[in-house]
Amino acid sequence: MNKIGTIRDRNTGQNLDIFKQDDGSVTFAAGATLDGDGASGQFGGPPCYAPASYNGPTLDILANAGSPGNWYGVVTDQSGNPVVQGPTDPCPGAYVSATSLELFDKSGGSLPNSSPFKYVDSATVPFIVVPPMIVRGVAGVVMGCRCVVTNTRNGRSVEGVVADGGPANHLGEISVACAKAIGIPLGTKHQANGGGASAPTIKYQLFPGVAAVVNGVTYPLQHG
Repeated sequence: MNKIGTIRDRNTGQNLDIFKQDDGSVTFAAGATLDGDGASGQFGGPPCYAPASYNGPTLDILANAGSPGNWYGVVTDQSGNPVVQGPTDPCPGAYVSATSLELFDKSGGSLPNSSPFKYVDSATVPFIVVPPMIVRGVAGVVMGCRCVVTNTRNGRSVEGVVADGGPANHLGEISVACAKAIGIPLGTKHQANGGGASAPTIKYQLFPGVAAVVNGVTYPLQHG
């Protein structure tokens, strides 16, 4: 086992160590904040973000997606405005939210950025978010790789995929589906806004270079 590095977490002020194990996997223990990104109602769950005019639940509040001129949680058009889902999309009137990991159509072709199906759905897919220290600092492709997340307080564990990149000063972020699977509290009004676990009681193990298979879907490995 070798230590890759240490991140001083911005949320808790804790120094969190990241290790490379002898089998090539990467492990760390941290808390868990919730990430709703990528959810656009693709598989029946709620979208992550929507304008005030949207009549339905959302996973997160729009303030967490940025603001005019500085959007970072939603897909934008050439003018910098959030893309609004149309009448044939899963959640008409809601915004399209993205993940770093991008998916393909059934024939393996590229999807347009405006397609909700290009991104990994936080509402239904267990995934984790990792900082640049892991994405760029280990051998093997991280984005799209297999991961296992375990809640040491109740022993519940779930297989997932590394689907998003996060800030350099935060470690321990999971999708809403991942939180549900391992018994992590969700936010009250908006599931991805609040909840989580502050103490480093969540164990993360990821396998760079090994494509994740979740719910029968094999995810592509992509350089971040």
